[in-house]
Order: sequence, then C-alpha cells, then structure tokens
Amino acid sequence: MSTTPMQTPKSASHLDLLESHAIFILREVAAECERPVLLFSGGKDSAVLLHLAKKAFAPQQLPFPVMHIDTGQNFKEVLDFRDAAAAKARARLIVAKVQDSIDQGKVADPGPMGVRNRLQSVTLLDAINDNKFDAAFGGARRDEDKARAKERILSFRDAFGQWDPRAQRPELWQLYQGKVNSGEHLRAFPLSDWTELDVWEYIARENMELPSIYFAHQRHVVLRDNMWLAVGEWVVPSSDENIEVRTVRFRTVGDANLTGAVDSDADTIEKIIDEISIANVSERGATRADDRFSETAMEDRKREGYF
Repeated sequence: MSTTPMQTPKSASHLDLLESHAIFILREVAAECERPVLLFSGGKDSAVLLHLAKKAFAPQQLPFPVMHIDTGQNFKEVLDFRDAAAAKARARLIVAKVQDSIDQGKVADPGPMGVRNRLQSVTLLDAINDNKFDAAFGGARRDEDKARAKERILSFRDAFGQWDPRAQRPELWQLYQGKVNSGEHLRAFPLSDWTELDVWEYIARENMELPSIYFAHQRHVVLRDNMWLAVGEWVVPSSDENIEVRTVRFRTVGDANLTGAVDSDADTIEKIIDEISIANVSERGATRADDRFSETAMEDRKREGYF
C-alpha cells in the first residue's frame, strides 16, 4: 500500500485535512483489496463516510457496494434515509438481515422485545464470507468508546472474523500495511481520527442531508434505564411506566429499543454544533444501552467480529 497521503494545500483547514486523509484511506484500500464493501446504516457517521466515498471516486460510481446489517428493530426514518441515500449515490445496496440468521438457527431468537444488537456479528461475518468481501469500510470513530480507541485505522480480522487488540499492525506516521493474508479480511475506519464535533461541522460545511430524528422534534417517550426511549413497535411501556411527550433528538442511531433520545431544542445543524461543543459525554456513552451493560461491552463484541 502507498505510504504517502494525498497532499493538501498549506492553507488547508482542520476539516480539509480530515477529509483528505479519509479519501486517501478509501482510495488506497480500494486499490489494494479486490472486493471491498462500505458498511452503511443510515446514521450520521456512515452518511459522512458515503459522502466521502462519492468524493473519492467522482465522477465515477462507487467501485464497491454498500451494505447494511439490519437487526429488524431500526427506526423507520433511518431506513427510509438509507434507501434514499443509496439510490442517490447510485450504489448497490445489500441488506443482510439478522432475522435470516435467526431463521437459519445460527443465533437464538431473543423474542420480539429482546436485544438483537449483539447478533449482528454473525450476520455480518456471514455476509462478508458469502460475498467474498476482503475489506469493509466502517464509520467508527475512536472518541466513541475506549474499545474503538484501541483500534487501528486498518483493523485486521482472522479467519473467524475476530479482532485481537494485542496483535495489530503499527501505524506510525500514517504508514499503513494493507496486505490481506489468506483467510483474513480487514476493516478500514477512515473516520477514526474524527470527533463527533468534526462530523457535525463537516455535515454543516457540505450541506448534507440526514435522518430527521437527529434534529429536535416532539416524540412520545418513556424513561427506562435512565434513558428516554421512543415509544413504538420495539418499546412498549409497562403498566408502571409513564408515557411523556418531550422535545428530543437522537445523538446516535441504533436499535429503537436500545437507543435513547436526549432532551434538546436543537432543530438545526448550527444549534446541534453548539450543543455538542459543550457536551462532556460521548453520544454512545450517553444514549446507547448496549454499551452500558459492562465496561467491556464494546470490546467483547468486537472480539466476536462486531464492526
């Protein structure tokens, strides 16, 4: 793999440098690997990643498909955005469903209100193997979680899709070793060095579209595990839970029964940037129940093959 990132002007801004490095990674991995894929959930980080990929390979179409690992418990607004964004990018969209893994007996059915997030690893690894993908671009950032902070920009997985944080290749001075050995595949994270604030400032600069639930709106919610969960198909209040109508927004997007909303009146990107500028908790740490089960929740899942 080439060792010299794309050059940027001396007057380049912080966002210019982040964009340049991300585009460099996208191009180099696409050149080095035979069958890459871009993981695209419809969330803000994957939306930025798709936007960068379109820039990296313009005016041509993306040289790889985009893929969503669908748990079946997503917000409708996000799925609608996913489909529209993929169509606008003229990208081939692959949807790998956790329900299929359940139907095939590969994972246990947690029930209609059960947690499916951890089951994604099996579906992802099967989709990678079935499509013979040797690289998968993801929108993970190091500031999201301490386990993500341990991960390299090029993260290699063994024949079982597992990640060993103690056996990673060094990446000193942005020098990458992209060779994929037999039986391995890699995950590439072009947004690793970005922060949540960087992402929103870039969205503002590029005038990007996002799912509506990222912006403040009124919603029926219920307080559960110290989080405001949106009442709906996947969150049915019990007899001792009170439904409230509050003005909220979502900082991150995951399964509807695991992702909490935050009280907010930030209904524009500018207001969201102001809000994020003073936040002292990461979006996942504040609003994702799947990351609050234990201190090592994310790392445990990544060892199993999670994004």
